[in-house]
Amino acid sequence: MAFLLEASTLEDSLDLAFSAVQWIQFVMATLSVIGSSSLIAYTVFQNIQKSPEMRPLFYLSISDLLLGICWLIEALLYGTPTANKDIICYNLQAVGQIFYISSFLYTVNYIWYLYKELRMKHNQSGQSTFPLVIENTCRVGQIAIILSSLIPLLLMIPVFCLGNASECFRNFSQSHRCILIYSPPSAMAELLPSANTSVCNTLYFYGLAIFLASFLLSLLTIVVLLIQAQMLYKKFVKSTGFLGSEQWAVIHIVEQRVRYYPVAFFCCWGPAVILMVIKLIKPQDTKLHMALYILQALTASSQGLLNCGVYGWTQYKFFQLKQEARRDVDTQTPLLCSQKRLYSRGLEPLESALPSATNSSTIL
Repeated sequence: MAFLLEASTLEDSLDLAFSAVQWIQFVMATLSVIGSSSLIAYTVFQNIQKSPEMRPLFYLSISDLLLGICWLIEALLYGTPTANKDIICYNLQAVGQIFYISSFLYTVNYIWYLYKELRMKHNQSGQSTFPLVIENTCRVGQIAIILSSLIPLLLMIPVFCLGNASECFRNFSQSHRCILIYSPPSAMAELLPSANTSVCNTLYFYGLAIFLASFLLSLLTIVVLLIQAQMLYKKFVKSTGFLGSEQWAVIHIVEQRVRYYPVAFFCCWGPAVILMVIKLIKPQDTKLHMALYILQALTASSQGLLNCGVYGWTQYKFFQLKQEARRDVDTQTPLLCSQKRLYSRGLEPLESALPSATNSSTIL
């Protein structure tokens, strides 16, 4: 009797937790859609979406927008009687996973470009950067963006084809399965024909392995780039050469973005990854699982909002530093100002060497 009472209490707690997850996911997904849409509108309005720096950030914002829409639809489907809801939820989660992986790759691509820009500016402080090197960097960036779009789609083709053919969507007959990133493997057998259980289990672990592998590889790459960028920034600080105030503002903001975007990336997806690992170790739901469900809904759904916030804050700091630099110029003697202009001529932004990459310093 005590066991049945405890099971009933846990089931009631799970219902409350899933209801909380639904509303948190709805609110955060709405804010994420607004944030990513704002960043997309800003880049289009400024006509800077094709610049080397903004291109990966622009596609990252599109991925965040589409992912936010998926989260929003899943939250609206929870508890709503809809025809073929299990099919919709299954395919919607598969589409969502494409955007998960795409956002991982776009984040790596954007941080890689920031690191390359920081390194080129460091090279410029000692010697000129060849236009061919800059052109090759832009070309590699374009190829990386194309691969960031194609790889997730190709990886998820088996989930779409085999999953729908084997009717794995029957696992989504319960409403809360639609708002969770992945259903636990122990639940895969319910309502499924015995002939298809093996296929659906395999697809479940295949999708889980892709998600975890892409997250860990992206995180490892980001950490390596972050360490390299910090080393370059320290070289700038210790450099005995003269840098103008606006050049320091550009370098400082690039370094800040290399630092804060990885933090936003881990804050968004860290709880979801921890929850998946715990689910593999202990599939049965506990109070810890409920807490992680809520935390995951709060963080994973807010990626577009956090990315927009990081860009907006660093952009504000950039303009603030530029204004301070101009105020400093107004208070300096004409001789010192002329010396700064002379030293700054050798430190033009890297885009001046390549016509197709203009105005990157002003669109940071």
